[in-house]
Formats: sequence, C-alpha cells, structure tokens
Amino acid sequence: MTTLPDLELSDAQAAGAVVDVLVVGLRPGAAAGDGGSTGDADEPVAPVLVGAQDVDAAFSGELASLLALTGATGKAEEVVKVPTRGAITSPVLLAVGLGPESAPAGLQGGPDVAEQVRRASGAAARALPKNATTIGTTLSALDLAAAVEGTVLGAYSFTEYRTADDGPARSVHFLGSPHGSGGAPERERATLADAAMTARAVCAARDLINTPPNDLYPAEFARRATELAESVGLGVEVLDDAQLAEGGYGGVLGVGGGSSRPPRLVHLTHTHPDATRTVALIGKGITFDTGGISIKPAANMDHMTSDMSGAACVIAATCLAAELDLAVNVSAWVPMAENMPSGTAYRPGDVLAMYGGKTVEVLNTDAEGRLILADAIVRACEDAPDYLVETSTLTGAQVVALGSRTAGIMGQDAFRDRVTAAAASVGEGAWAMPLPEELRGDLDSRVADIANVTNHRFGGMLAAGLFLREFVADGVPWAHVDVAGPAFNTGGPHGYTPRGGTGMPVRTLAAVLADVAAHG
Repeated sequence: MTTLPDLELSDAQAAGAVVDVLVVGLRPGAAAGDGGSTGDADEPVAPVLVGAQDVDAAFSGELASLLALTGATGKAEEVVKVPTRGAITSPVLLAVGLGPESAPAGLQGGPDVAEQVRRASGAAARALPKNATTIGTTLSALDLAAAVEGTVLGAYSFTEYRTADDGPARSVHFLGSPHGSGGAPERERATLADAAMTARAVCAARDLINTPPNDLYPAEFARRATELAESVGLGVEVLDDAQLAEGGYGGVLGVGGGSSRPPRLVHLTHTHPDATRTVALIGKGITFDTGGISIKPAANMDHMTSDMSGAACVIAATCLAAELDLAVNVSAWVPMAENMPSGTAYRPGDVLAMYGGKTVEVLNTDAEGRLILADAIVRACEDAPDYLVETSTLTGAQVVALGSRTAGIMGQDAFRDRVTAAAASVGEGAWAMPLPEELRGDLDSRVADIANVTNHRFGGMLAAGLFLREFVADGVPWAHVDVAGPAFNTGGPHGYTPRGGTGMPVRTLAAVLADVAAHG
C-alpha cells in the first residue's frame, strides 16, 4: 500500500514551528477600484494572509506584500515558495491560494470553505520540495478535517511499479489549533483520526484502481478485497465461477466467459449492535474492459484498467464504515469480471438469464457493467435492505453530459437527492439526473424481457439507469452513481486529485452511511 505521511496535532506558534516547510493560506486582496486599495492600479495587489498572523509579524507585517512581488494573488490552488532567510524557524514558506472568501458580485452563495481548504492542502502537498521531511500547515486553523484529508490525498503517489526511490518519509504537523497534542480535547483528536481514516480509505481505493490488470484480475481482486475486509473485522464471502453457475448469476458469467481468468462475486458485511438500518452497496468490478466482441477502439483502451473503480470504492467505503464504527449495517456486493473477446465470449444477440430469472438480450457486449450489476442488485435486494447505493464507471454518456469531474446520480427521487447532498457535503462533484419514462420503451427487446442498450445514442446515461431500475426490488430506495469520468483522472493533477485513480466516490458513500446511521 502507498506510504502516507504521519499526522500530528501541534499547538506550536507557526513562526516558531521546527519544520522544513511551513504552509500558509492566502486569499485574493481587493483590487484597485474595489474600494480596498489606494495604491497604483499597475502595482501588484497584495493577497490576504489567512490564519498565520504570527508569521506575518515575523516579517514585520510585510509578508503579503513580499508574496505579491513573487506573483502570488491568492487565487485557488496557486502555490508560491519563498526562502524565509531566518525570519521564522522554517527555512521555506509555501503560500497556497484558497480563492475568494465570498461569491463574485451577482452570484448567490459563498464558496465551500472546507473544499477550499482540501484543495489548497492538496496543492501544497503536491508542491513540497522533494527533500522536505517535516511539514507544518496553518490551514488546519480554518478546517482541521479538510486540511487532513487534502494533505493526505494530495500527498498520494502510486509508486508500486517504479524502481526509483519514492522520496523520504514525511510527517505533517497541523498548526493553528487552539489546543495542542498534549491538551487537545477528545473531539479534536477524533476529528484528525476520522479524517485520516477517510483519506486513507480513498488512497486504498486508488491503489486498487491504479494496479495494472495483469496483476488485478478477478480472483486476485477478490483476494485483496478479502485481505482488506478481514483486517477491519468485516464478514467476507467469495463466490467463484462454479458457485456463480450453481446460483444462476447469468450476467456475471456471461460477461466473464470470454476471459481465461474467471469471475467472482464478493460479499462484505459490516454489522453494528446499535444499527437500525441496512444499506446495500454495489460496485462494478470489471478488472479490464476490451468491450468484448463489440471491441473498443485501441486509443485510450489502457484507461479501462479503471473499470473496477466502483468496486474498489465500495470495498474501501465498507472497510471505512467498520473503522469509523458507524452504527449502520452494510451489505456490499461486488461482482468482478474481465470482459475479453475469445471463442468463449458472449456475443451480440445472446440472451442471458440473469440472477432472479429476468432475461436480457445483449445488443452490445461493451455495455457489460450493467449486466454484472444487475445480478448483484437482485441478490442484494433479497436481503431487504433499507437503502441501496450502486456506483460504477458505467457510461461514456456521463462524461459527455457532465464532464470529467461531475458524477451523475439517478434513482428514486428522494434518496437520489439525499445521496447528491451527501456528495456536496464532502466536496465530491455530483448532479442529480432524471430517469425519463419515455426512454424505457427504447430498451424493449425483440426476444427477451429487456435489451442491454437502446438503438440510439441519446440519453445513454439515463437509459443505463433505467436498465438498472428494472432489477431493484419494489419499495427499496436506491441510487445509481455514474462516475465514468470522475473515477479516473486522465489529465494533470489538481487540488488533492492525482493522475489516475481518484477514489471517488468513497467519501460520498461514507457520508451516506454516516447520514443513515445518524438519521435513519
């Protein structure tokens, strides 16, 4: 597993903290003409230092002006490093932009401060000098949990397959808190511990997503899931291909039939003595997706190493529920298969008998995720959960509709909106989407109960949600979270998001579980 920094609370004054690098936050200053500046409009506008007054005092109150000369403006995620030349104990000061404190004129609502702190902390962690081993940050004065999460997630780097040294071990001291490590109240220590566990769960999902498919095939994925689950006391059951055939899991078997590495279905359970509700979690675990007989174009097919992101996040979130001791029962069903073309692969035109008996006509073997998810959803509903959340890298249409950073959430309206609100509360981009009834007829099959795709490209994300709805038991509030874009970052890193696996939506799932534990 990726090595992550040690985390400590500290009541040391930021200016006197014995660290290699000191991180401070900046916000944009008032520009000339805004009523907040009397200087020449051509002069750089000094940003506003946040939560580090003692550091500014050590620079005779001129730190903001000094940073302005280096080009610092305080805009979100902007990073400036300057030598301190003995003004403070730390030899390097790293100033990171938080963005504006209030919304631009004409827009309602202000920015989410917690998310600003997460992103700034992540940007700072990515910009640390390679030889820095001890870091102090004052961003914790704004939001301790967000600073912890952003720092850990920003510091993440997947180095399992690199032969070069991955750098020194690091420790991070969270400064600016009213209480230090010796006298901090229980709540503050618990905040750091919970935030660290949350961030490390996201990193565990990232590790699984970033592991190449030659090393993470269904049986090995199941083994790693079992290892993670047993380490936190979860119940584990793994169905192999023989047991899947005996149980009638036609979707999982159909998709996995083209690979020499047979499929698995993993069941993880977290039970709590005070729980009054059960949440079923489902995650798509396609360890590699060629598209099958309906093969994908070669360009960017390597990105399909991430097609098991939903499964990785469900596994990590279920483990996190146990670590956080959430008073909710969780029943996670994780189907795992490799979608390959071969003489034994399923074909367009095949009809699969799914778990529970419903039949599906396969029109496109590259719409495979919904087939393995359908089996898992039906099995999960047999246990009568109070809620069901499924997440998957399901459709390219999600990226077309919402871009690469915003998930689409569909399902039963009230619960869909509850899951969307949970995503917003933790800073994971998501948008509630409809399930238009007029699209359901386009999934009618000539020979079976339903087809796996429509005969057109319109509303593809929504049609996939309608397909999944067919397999949810009546009366079960449910939500489908399509993370085809947000699960895997193919561009440059930003904020606390690295290239490759992002671990979204682990934090959303955890927030849903915590909400159910608290409110039923």
